[in-house]
Amino acid sequence: MEDLKTEEMKQQVKPVATNQDSSFDRKRHIVGAILGPLCAFLVWITPIEALTPEAHHLLAIMSLVAIWWICEPVPIPVTSLVGPTLCVILGVVNMKTAFAAFANPMIFLFMGGFIIAKAMMVNGLDKRIAYGIMSMKWVGDSPRRIFLAIGLACMVCSGWISNTATAAMMFPIALGLLEAIREMMAAKGKIIDLANYKYATGLMLMTAYACSIGGVLTPIGTPPNIIMLGFLNELAPNEPHITFFNWMVWGFVAMVCYFIIAYVALSKMFPADVKHIEGAQEFISEKVNALGKWTRAQKNTMIAFIAAVVLWVTPGILSVIYGSDAEILKTYNKYFPEAAAAMVGALLLFFLPVKSGKMTLEWKEAVAGVEWGTLLLFGGGLAMGGLMYTTGLSEWIGDAIKTMMGGNPSEIVFVAIFCVAALLLSELTSHTAATNLIGPIAVGTAITMGFSPIPVAIGIALSSSLGFMMPVSTPPNAIVYASGYVPITKMIKSGVIIDFIGIFFVTIPVVLLLAKLIMGV
Repeated sequence: MEDLKTEEMKQQVKPVATNQDSSFDRKRHIVGAILGPLCAFLVWITPIEALTPEAHHLLAIMSLVAIWWICEPVPIPVTSLVGPTLCVILGVVNMKTAFAAFANPMIFLFMGGFIIAKAMMVNGLDKRIAYGIMSMKWVGDSPRRIFLAIGLACMVCSGWISNTATAAMMFPIALGLLEAIREMMAAKGKIIDLANYKYATGLMLMTAYACSIGGVLTPIGTPPNIIMLGFLNELAPNEPHITFFNWMVWGFVAMVCYFIIAYVALSKMFPADVKHIEGAQEFISEKVNALGKWTRAQKNTMIAFIAAVVLWVTPGILSVIYGSDAEILKTYNKYFPEAAAAMVGALLLFFLPVKSGKMTLEWKEAVAGVEWGTLLLFGGGLAMGGLMYTTGLSEWIGDAIKTMMGGNPSEIVFVAIFCVAALLLSELTSHTAATNLIGPIAVGTAITMGFSPIPVAIGIALSSSLGFMMPVSTPPNAIVYASGYVPITKMIKSGVIIDFIGIFFVTIPVVLLLAKLIMGV
């Protein structure tokens, strides 16, 4: 699950000068603050006969919300509350309807995932998993294998916990390994400048990219996944339900393919000039030894985590064994839907004792681990998307897009256009906001054109995680850029290659093929 680009995140990446980025952000904020209300006013006063008054007013509000999500003159979660509030004040819907989406079960699925992830971080389970991968015998002191192991550790962890937290955890490990290289080379009389050292750039980029790639594995891996599932449930209730297990099937395929592309591209572009990194094994061994033996808190956290995962994947197993229409599957889904499964795992943390009077997770730790801003953004996006559907605005937009596409484009062209749009917008702003903006339009347009909305919804979610070109694209990118070892030109070049190979050779084929194989659409 990826954190929003909050001010706190920006503070974390300020040690290395990013004045150009800060200047760009300030201008973006100012432009958005002026342009948002101006566009909303112009839409409000422009006659649009094809729309009902409610849909027309909603279009004006959406103009403001869309521009503010992109330009961020106020925090993104605040904008997510501004939209539903204006809908009530301006008479689009009543209060109960406007804010009903904030109690959507998907929010509790995400909340449960946040709490479990926080317990993993508080109790050191995430480090134990990451260091466990790094300390495997096959890794050794080979630069190429270390490069691969760093990527695998980032990818595995970020499938279940925050991409930002994973990057922050793995960042110092990567720096330590680079320092080992520098010291080894210095001992041999060769002084290297890590800021201009190819392998250093590649290792930093692998750390960032693998964190984003791992997020596609599960519905809770990153916000765009859960957002698009929410839009499908809200706007296309008659479509087949995508289970946790369903998602993990194509999430795993996409993740592995993305990772192979990133690994091959980065290892070719930024190769190591040594065959062995002296001191690398000792460095990792010290990290592993510092963890000590498994603690009771770590064991309890693992129990809660496994309980949630088992409850999440059981419907998929039952479907394979008994069929998708089996009574046992319907009964199970009635009592253990994905959101309930997440809450079971999260609540176990407050009942499993570590010692007398102390449980595995304290409430104040859990509260600090929940990304309330992400939940508000998710709720606001669902609220606005649902209103676009009920007022007929999404159908009107869908008809307009259909006309622009020449009437009846093929499904592959339709999916490709929205995937590329999601990617490009995600490079410029929060991929969470980008998904909230594009998602309901894509789902509504797919329904208008007679396509199943499932392929385009999954495509948008996956494409939004391919933000590899700019430091502002994702927090992991910003973290490694702050090291000073990643020239902006190198990030753009490698990002362009991986982004577009990923979209056209992985995302589009995967979602179209697997949607038909798994969901029958």
